[in-house]
Amino acid sequence: MGINSEVEIEANLQIGPTSDGMVRLYIEGKDIEIPLDFDPEEADEIAEEIRAAAAKARAQKR
Repeated sequence: MGINSEVEIEANLQIGPTSDGMVRLYIEGKDIEIPLDFDPEEADEIAEEIRAAAAKARAQKR
């Protein structure tokens, strides 16, 4: 499965700070829970990558 493969999986995504000063992306789906912790600088980089991907996706729709 790659980034362009369509799948029929439903999942919830929660994002927030932890008590240890990390940023957690918490993914929950059927029979799975994935906590991903990042330091704030890494989280900023991920946010920039998401914004860049969103901009490219918008450009492709036009």
